[in-house]
Amino acid sequence: MRTSRRGSPRSSSPGSGNCRGSRWLLLQTGESNRGVPLHDHQHPHDLFMEVAALYRRAVAKNLGVSLYLAPVGEPAVGPVAFPHRPSAANDPLAPISHHWQDGTHITFGVLTAGVFTRTANVEVSWFNGREPNEDRTDFDYAGRHLDSYSARISLNPGPRWSLSGWYAYLKSPEGLHPDESLHRFGVSALTTRPFRKGGLWASALIWGANDPLGSGRLSNSVVLESNLDLDGMNSIFGRAEYVRKSAEDLVVPAGPAGATYDVGALALGYHRALPTGRGVAAGVGIRGAVNFVPASLEGVYGSRTPAGIALYLTLRPARVPAGGMMNMPGMSH
Repeated sequence: MRTSRRGSPRSSSPGSGNCRGSRWLLLQTGESNRGVPLHDHQHPHDLFMEVAALYRRAVAKNLGVSLYLAPVGEPAVGPVAFPHRPSAANDPLAPISHHWQDGTHITFGVLTAGVFTRTANVEVSWFNGREPNEDRTDFDYAGRHLDSYSARISLNPGPRWSLSGWYAYLKSPEGLHPDESLHRFGVSALTTRPFRKGGLWASALIWGANDPLGSGRLSNSVVLESNLDLDGMNSIFGRAEYVRKSAEDLVVPAGPAGATYDVGALALGYHRALPTGRGVAAGVGIRGAVNFVPASLEGVYGSRTPAGIALYLTLRPARVPAGGMMNMPGMSH
């Protein structure tokens, strides 16, 4: 079983004007709270993020097969999810495009079969397409089936690179809109390399898109992020992203029906590891972000470039390096 928890950072909110939620969580969307769509807030993750069994067997020279069974786990959709990506190791917040790329990383009911070599992995998944409900401590099976499917190919052209491409059909992913389904697809490039003595530099470039059935609208997203561990103690990180979101996603009350908005965010931060004790590695960090919204949303957000600062604390098992790539379904290292 693998779990991942990220604490809620404290923030200060410079500037004035209309403030939706916390300034350091602006443009976050996805899932709901008390039956209301979440916007400008980051939803919590479930207590059980993965409970799974993975079987791998060689069937020929440089050829193997795999089977992944998960009461809760990750289907073959998207890149390595942001809580486990080395390029996002010290960023406490999800990308604003999370639900365009790796939003299925906690799925209740997954069956994945794969064929792999030393440099390639091809997988197909059948899974429950519904996102987790608002109860974060249970297993969400009521009324659901393995009704969605996906395929992903991952290539490792060298020891420092991992490339992936995926397609998925998600049936009724949103509990508030049970009649709506979508296609999701994208590509990613992840890289890590040593930096000086004891450091590590990890970066990722990800494109993901949602295509809601019957809408005729393709919603794109792009993320470029990097984490530079200078010496095992001090790290600097950054993320630049763009995503097209609807008035419904952002809960814009006066937005025209079917309106979409091109929004973006630029974040920079610093993380300092603290002395380790009793198997726990602690750290403190600061993250600043500037968000970008079109003129039509200036009245909603109080500015076309609302900004915020977050101060945060990290706690990790001491044996897991901050930039270490975890073994994820679909990734061979």
